[in-house]
Amino acid sequence: MGIRVEDLYVNYGDKEVVKGVSFNIEDGQVVTIIGPNGSGKSTLLKSISRCLKPINGKVYLDGDNIYKVNTKVVAQKLAILPQVKNVSSDVTVEELVSYGRYPHLGFRKKLMKEDLNIVDWAIEKTGLESLRKRFVATLSGGERQRAWIAMSLAQKPKILLLDEPTTFLDISFQIEVLELVKELNKSLGLTVVMVLHDLNQAARYSDEIFVIDDGMLSSSGSPKEIMKNSLLEDVFRIEANIYDDSINNCPYFIPKKVRRDVN
Repeated sequence: MGIRVEDLYVNYGDKEVVKGVSFNIEDGQVVTIIGPNGSGKSTLLKSISRCLKPINGKVYLDGDNIYKVNTKVVAQKLAILPQVKNVSSDVTVEELVSYGRYPHLGFRKKLMKEDLNIVDWAIEKTGLESLRKRFVATLSGGERQRAWIAMSLAQKPKILLLDEPTTFLDISFQIEVLELVKELNKSLGLTVVMVLHDLNQAARYSDEIFVIDDGMLSSSGSPKEIMKNSLLEDVFRIEANIYDDSINNCPYFIPKKVRRDVN
């Protein structure tokens, strides 16, 4: 049944950041939220995950109001990776991944054989077998991001929320992370909702794109429906040439100039 958002309003202090947003995300989709800086993308993602309570509107997870569902139950269905992630310098990859099992542990909070098997599975799925005993702090940016994704996989969620998962990564690591996300979507049927800044990456790796502008959902659709000159000019203030990538079956653009005349 996925996620349903109805007329969502979210404030930061006295500032209205998300303004009346509504949409549906079906099971098994990869949906990317794009928009200018400060448009409300990350705030919207935090509200979907129940990390930030809206002042009005509802978020439904599998038909249930997410704010009325037990926290542990939500954590068993949905995992979120924020932009900023901190962990002690002496935590290994294996230990980090095991943290993903906490929503499933019983009263004694002890990892059982099934939990350890799932940790092994998550490490294998993300290609971290040779790094499992390494400290997370010693990993490269791409390896570290894979470790955090493995932790989320260990939760065994049906929905994975990613807030700018490629930020601060070199381009090779960006592609590595996004290829992993797409592979997990296909092999596990994992629903993915992520915030990205790179529009070409959004077009390549998404089934559907939501465009947030000034806190509102200005448009949504497939990459080919979204990647239009009118949207690039109106929302992102750029003029561009748009092409078709026949190999990956998605559009991409090359910017020509910034529209200084657009407010």
